[in-house]
Amino acid sequence: MRNLLIPATMAGLLFTAVYTVRAGAGRSTPSQAARGVVFHDADRDGRRDSGEAGLPGVRVSNGREIALTDRQGRWELPVSDDTIFFVIKPRGWMTPVDEKMLPKFYYTHKPNGSPQLKYGGVAPTGPLPASIDFPLHRQKEPDRFRALFFGDPQPRDQKEVEYIGHDVVEELIGTDASFGVTLGDITFDDLSLFDSINGTIALIGIPWYNVIGNHDINYDAASDRHSDETFERVYGPSYYSFDHGPVHFIVLDDIAWSGRTPTDRGKYTAGLGPDQVEFIKNDLKLVPQKQLVVLMMHIPLNEIKDRQDLYRLIEQRPYTMSISGHTHYQEHRFITRDDGWRGPEPHHHIVNVTVSGSWWSGAPDERGIPHTLMRDGAPNGYSILTFDGHRYSFDFRAASRSKEYQMNIYAPEAIEAREAGMTDVLVNVFGGSERSRVEMRLGGQDSWVPMQHYPTQDPAFAVIKSTETSASPPQGRKLPNTMKSQHIWRGVLPRYPKPGVHEIQVRATDMFGQVHTGSRVITIK
Repeated sequence: MRNLLIPATMAGLLFTAVYTVRAGAGRSTPSQAARGVVFHDADRDGRRDSGEAGLPGVRVSNGREIALTDRQGRWELPVSDDTIFFVIKPRGWMTPVDEKMLPKFYYTHKPNGSPQLKYGGVAPTGPLPASIDFPLHRQKEPDRFRALFFGDPQPRDQKEVEYIGHDVVEELIGTDASFGVTLGDITFDDLSLFDSINGTIALIGIPWYNVIGNHDINYDAASDRHSDETFERVYGPSYYSFDHGPVHFIVLDDIAWSGRTPTDRGKYTAGLGPDQVEFIKNDLKLVPQKQLVVLMMHIPLNEIKDRQDLYRLIEQRPYTMSISGHTHYQEHRFITRDDGWRGPEPHHHIVNVTVSGSWWSGAPDERGIPHTLMRDGAPNGYSILTFDGHRYSFDFRAASRSKEYQMNIYAPEAIEAREAGMTDVLVNVFGGSERSRVEMRLGGQDSWVPMQHYPTQDPAFAVIKSTETSASPPQGRKLPNTMKSQHIWRGVLPRYPKPGVHEIQVRATDMFGQVHTGSRVITIK
């Protein structure tokens, strides 16, 4: 087999090829090559049986270089003593999933295993196999499909895993989504809960991918290199990519760990590192320019210290978007030249609603589950992204509520008619952005009146937070401090309405053209 550079124009050629090798930071220099086959697992037993053909033109990576399989499905890549090989799932094919619905698309080569850590890492894998084979089976992947996104489930203990099951998972069992993704902080430092939360989410019944978060790392690791050992044991590589339908998805690891020493507990920052950037560069060379690329990460994109390297790789592509968790509030960010972005249009980044809301804080409801209202005034929940070719749309979903619950409207219970023209109405549109159009009208008025985008504290959250210092504080953990919510709009009631009971109607049209409505009753005296 030949070792060759792969220009982007050669993505469809059928031979094994790998990029030039350069040893990554913290890795030993590769001294041997790993080989294997990607094959059509027709009977889905995970083994290559007689007559199961190799698949040509499939991408395989060692976390830096990428090889294309040859006509017989064969690949070859450099290997070190700490390498995770993974297949980049092509459209129309799927990897096996285990009993927890976790995709098994990788092989871990750690002949000596992980260092000793509080939460166990990978056991010694022994000598390199003669052939590392990746099974794939066919599946239908239309242009239009949906995917679920969980931000920060973040359970501290088994009771909070049960909150996740009752508050979110139960309503999603039987979903028509093609797959789901947890955007990091799968747990809250206790990595022994991986198994339990995986089993709970598996009940949804679809393949589930996972992003590493700052609460999913080994805090006793002496270096960033070994901070992902438990995650790797359970989920495989901390960064990877795959195709589904016409969309290319890239999972990023943007948690950089400084390392723990006898005199320093260590800390995390948001960063990618040169090996990962090189993988993304090599990956995108094999992705058509007009294919939608979706980046999935934990810490928001515009907070990553080496994000400029990533910007240079995606900013000239016409169709990209990204999504993260971490902040525990819902927000749409538009990355512009103010942050060093050089693309012709701002980049859309979604900071996703979190499953745990405000870290499972606040008074419990009738089920014993904390209301855990987020500090932007939005409820905890999840999102659904619908993809259609290179287009996509975003749907906010509140946990255990109707899909129509998309906003809260704040206005007095009753006012004098003469006060109406001076009475504010605030609306918190949970999934709204600066590109949303929000309008209101009172009762039977024919015309809708535009409302002003008005970032401010959510009134309900501020009231609940203030009760924590009262003589009779509510049960549950204290909520985080208030913040200026970026999805609030302000309007004023019309002057001199007729006395009586009226309906305040609100209509919100988001950046995708989706319309949500809400109403509130007010008494005019």
